Amino acid sequence: MIVKDEFLSRLRQLFGLNLYEVKIWTALLSRGVSTAGELSDIGNVPRSRAYDVLESLEKKGFVTMKLGKPIKYLAVEPSEVVERVKKYMLRIAEDKVKNLSNLKKGDVLGELELLHKQGIQFVEPTDLSGALRGRPNLYTHMETLIKDAEKSIVLVTSGKGLVRKIEALKPELEKLKKRNVNIRIAAGMDKDAVKVAKEIGKIAEVRMLDNLNARFLIVDGKDVMFMVMDDENVHPSYDVGIWVRTPYFGGALQQMFDAVWNDLKPVK
Repeated sequence: MIVKDEFLSRLRQLFGLNLYEVKIWTALLSRGVSTAGELSDIGNVPRSRAYDVLESLEKKGFVTMKLGKPIKYLAVEPSEVVERVKKYMLRIAEDKVKNLSNLKKGDVLGELELLHKQGIQFVEPTDLSGALRGRPNLYTHMETLIKDAEKSIVLVTSGKGLVRKIEALKPELEKLKKRNVNIRIAAGMDKDAVKVAKEIGKIAEVRMLDNLNARFLIVDGKDVMFMVMDDENVHPSYDVGIWVRTPYFGGALQQMFDAVWNDLKPVK
């Protein structure tokens, strides 16, 4: 049996298997039913590992052990494996989420917070910066920044960027509005962006940005995050953002934004 390494790698990612597991599984699929020794030879897996790999696959729902001597294993239909793996992953994810939620009730989070507070005392203001790659990471960091906003949020983005950011950040923006945080958004406008702008009119003031192609976020005039590439010309995986905490630059950038804001037209 010859299975391309690229295909094996893809199966590992999709199903959460290690290399030996995916080799034994695909070997069994090619045979339907087989012994551990045969699968070891077909999949090029050490015989000393074949039984524990098959036991692991059995627990995960990929194979069924047949009674008798010698012990043989039966491949579960792939479509059924997909359903079993979905349920298994959901169960594992639910357990992990539950454990993380319980951290708030225990001592672990308190100790971590104490370590962070002690460590941050030794951090120079110029070190409070970082680069982020990949749009999901950018939005996650934006969410983290705006959670702590006390006074104001300024967001400048493209029309498509507005649609994406509101989808990702709307729940947090709604919370900020309830805390009376001033939220202003300037964005290029297309049909979808206009629709989104109208939908969030109660939580943010949105105005049209026609002559400036920029993407940045200012939180309380001190945290600045700006994207260095045009989102029309970069793949989401390669989008890059720079975050800095600097009241000097943040305050200056917000003053420049304030000077332009009054000349921008509201979305109708």
